[in-house]
Amino acid sequence: MEPSVQIEVESVARLAAIPSILQAVGHLTGMRFAAVARVTDSSWTACAVLDLIGFGLKPGGELKIETTLCNEIRQHSQPIVFGQASAHPHYAGHPTPKLYGFESYISIPIFRSTGEFFGTLCALDPLPAKLDDPNIVRTLELFAQLIAAQLETEERLEHTEIELHAAEDLAKLQEQFIAVLGHDLRSPLQAVSLGVELLMQAPLNAKWERHLLLMQRSCVRMDELIHDILDFARGRLGGGIPLALRTDGELEPQLRHVVSEVQAANSDHLIDIDIRLHHPVRCDDRRVAQLLGNLLANAVTHGGDDQPISVLARSDESQFELSVSNRGQPIPANVLARLFEPFWRAESDRPALGLGLGLYISAEIAKAHGGTLEVSSSVDAGTRFLFRMPLTA
Repeated sequence: MEPSVQIEVESVARLAAIPSILQAVGHLTGMRFAAVARVTDSSWTACAVLDLIGFGLKPGGELKIETTLCNEIRQHSQPIVFGQASAHPHYAGHPTPKLYGFESYISIPIFRSTGEFFGTLCALDPLPAKLDDPNIVRTLELFAQLIAAQLETEERLEHTEIELHAAEDLAKLQEQFIAVLGHDLRSPLQAVSLGVELLMQAPLNAKWERHLLLMQRSCVRMDELIHDILDFARGRLGGGIPLALRTDGELEPQLRHVVSEVQAANSDHLIDIDIRLHHPVRCDDRRVAQLLGNLLANAVTHGGDDQPISVLARSDESQFELSVSNRGQPIPANVLARLFEPFWRAESDRPALGLGLGLYISAEIAKAHGGTLEVSSSVDAGTRFLFRMPLTA
C-alpha cells in the first residue's frame, strides 16, 4: 500500500461517524456489505467496512483497480446503481459482478471540497435489492458529502496539531538557547569586569580613567541584560522567577536605595516616595526592588519631564502594595493590553534601552510572590502600576 493511501485509510478509520453511516447504508439499501474505499488510478483500498456476508475485505484490504466498478466511477464521476445485475441490460454481461458474485450494487463518488476525487461509498449483496427509489441515491450522496467534510476536518486538525507541536518545540529550543547563552556570557563578562577594576586601581591619566569608567558602566549594563535574559528564560521554561523569601526588615531600605539610584541618574525627574510598612512583609526584597526599578525606569522614559513620579508602599494585616504613578500622555487601550508581553515596547520618540523585558519580568516577579501587577492609565489620573501580594508570599 502506498504511504499516502495508508495515511488516508487511517484518517477515515478515526472518523467516529463512519460505522453509523455504513450501518445506515445497509439498512437503507437492504444490502449486507458496505464500505468506504480510497480509489486512485492504480489502487482500490478499503478504508472502512461493514461485512455481514463474509465477503472477506477488511480495512486496508485491496482489490485490483481494473476489476472494480469504482474505477469506472473515478473516470466518469457518476454513481452506479443496479438492483439485479443478471437482469440488467449492461451489467448482465459485465465481468465485475460475476467475478465478485454480487447481484445488487450501489456506489457513490466522494469528492473533496476542491473537487478532487477521493473514492467511493459503496454497497453490494449476492441477492437482488430494490434500489429504484431516488431517495436512496440522494441519501447516500449526503453521506458521501459528510464523509468528505469529516475527513477534511480531521486532516486540518492533524496539520494544526503537527504545526503546534513544531512551534512549541522551536519555542522551547529558543528559550533553552537563551538560557544557556545568558549563563555562558557571565564568565567572560566577570573576567572583563575584574580586569577593569584592577586597571582602575593603577595611576591613570584623565583620558584612560574616562575610558575605564565607560567600560565599567558597559559591564554593569551587560550584566543587567544577562540577568534579564536568564529571568525571561526561567519564566518561559516553566520554572518561574526564583525567590529567596525572608522577613528581615530590609525591604524598605532596598526600595529607598532603588529610588535614590534612579533619582541620581535622572536628576531632571522628581521622585516622591512614601513608605508605610506597618506589618512585616515576607518576600524576596531584592526581587521586589528589581520590580520597582523596572517600573521607575518605565515611568522615567514615558512620563512627563516636568511631572513628579510617585512611589507608594503599604502593608496592612493582609497584603502589601507597591505602586508607581506618573503623569503624561495616557497609554492607549491597545498598548495597555500588550505592556507585559516580552520583547515588546510601545512606539516612542525617546530611545529605549534594554530588550523590552522589564515589565514582563516585573509581572513574573509579582506572579512568583502569589501577587498581581496591574496598570491603569487615563488623562485625569495619569498612569499607575500597582503590585499587590499577600503579606506572606
